[in-house]
Amino acid sequence: MTRCLIIAIIILFSSCNSGKNKPDVSNIKTDVEIERFEKSFFTLDTNNLAKGMAGLRNAFPRFYPVFFQNVLLINPMDTANFPIIRQVISSYKGIYDSLQKKYKDLDWLGEDLENNFRYVKYYYPQYHLPKVITFIGTLDAPGAVLAPEYLGIGLQQYGGKTFSVYQDPAVQQLYPAYISRRFDKEYITANCMKAIADDIYPDKSAGKPFIEQMIEKGKSWYLLDKFLPDAPDSVKTGYTKRQLDWVEENEGNIWGYIVKNENLYTIEPATIQTYLGEAPFTQGMSEASPGNIGQWVGWRIVQQYAGKNKDLSLQQILQAEPKTILEGAKYRPK
Repeated sequence: MTRCLIIAIIILFSSCNSGKNKPDVSNIKTDVEIERFEKSFFTLDTNNLAKGMAGLRNAFPRFYPVFFQNVLLINPMDTANFPIIRQVISSYKGIYDSLQKKYKDLDWLGEDLENNFRYVKYYYPQYHLPKVITFIGTLDAPGAVLAPEYLGIGLQQYGGKTFSVYQDPAVQQLYPAYISRRFDKEYITANCMKAIADDIYPDKSAGKPFIEQMIEKGKSWYLLDKFLPDAPDSVKTGYTKRQLDWVEENEGNIWGYIVKNENLYTIEPATIQTYLGEAPFTQGMSEASPGNIGQWVGWRIVQQYAGKNKDLSLQQILQAEPKTILEGAKYRPK
């Protein structure tokens, strides 16, 4: 390969990356040290649980109540719940062993979070970044939970898309394959940043008309764009590469279908669920389409509005009324 060709390739990649308009965050200091709650929990002596629980509470005084009350949904101070704790430790020991092998080293995750936390501090200097802690809860527990002082990462949702536990028919009822395929390590950082984005800009879509819900949820992904400028869209949206290719190739058809077939200002739950709910694909569209396609359309509308109003700050865009964004975007995809 000639030197000129190498230089041309470098310039090409540089120009592609510069299109993201990433701010320089190199001087922003963040420090992430990941605590491992699950190691202490699963090594409790179940024959002397009272003593072990006291030690666990002393070691993790702020996360202890969050785990038991918000994840296991029990009162740890009530000894009548000790059989439940023993059952969780016994039933999930195999999952714990498998996940400890997969996630023996989390230095890479600490580095990822440090990098992306810098963007949070760039846009929201006053935001108090949480400490980071991992846990293993029941399978219906969240993969990322934000609590006072802590960002908890539920490793039970990151066993890998081929993890045998997720193939169990009972678990498939809870998490069909189109959802459990996202239960892998590349989604951990994105889910953590989603939790922080939701904390900074809580979902305001409830009760709003269909189009306004699309735009409000689109704002969430727009904020996530700012916190995860280097992450692929597949990780941020949860779409497969094939689904992303399809929506990008059919953007005009998607919008045309929605405008033709739906009342944009309906509050009918069934309509809203069709376009803004989890599903293997969108009813009425190709099976190559993703579910939750309405959030992607809302995201594109917000992106277009921001592109036409470059003088507006991130905060001003998020605070803009959906009607203002829709009118200002002049969204007419081809």
